Amino acid sequence: MTETQERTAGEGGRTRLVTGPGMLLVWLYGVMSVGAASRSVYEISAKFDEAPLAYALSALAAVVYVFITYTLVRGGETARRAALVCCAAELAGVLVVGTWTLVEPSAFPDSTVWSEFGYGYVFIPVLLPLSGIWWLRRSRTA
Repeated sequence: MTETQERTAGEGGRTRLVTGPGMLLVWLYGVMSVGAASRSVYEISAKFDEAPLAYALSALAAVVYVFITYTLVRGGETARRAALVCCAAELAGVLVVGTWTLVEPSAFPDSTVWSEFGYGYVFIPVLLPLSGIWWLRRSRTA
């Protein structure tokens, strides 16, 4: 089976996004979903008044991670395009928040998932969307 046939071998000719590197992306996005969601739920419920912007951004990151995980698992060209747009928006968010936390640290009394380009998460938040964009562009149907 050729690579193109393998990509479209899913139900109804749907582009399969969870083959090869796609499976690793699903796993990493799943882990980040759980991590960011649990972190933001705790922060928002226990200490939201300390750093509302940081905690709201962590919740936003969780929503982004869950959506990308879902679209990767779902597969199909529409899901691929939605995930690609979301990965690009995620990368923009990481770059903006990462730069903002370095330039004006006082704006963030506590860190977010995307603070300092994901330093607290071993830079996975900046590497993940880059990897996702690469995989989603590579898995595009002919």
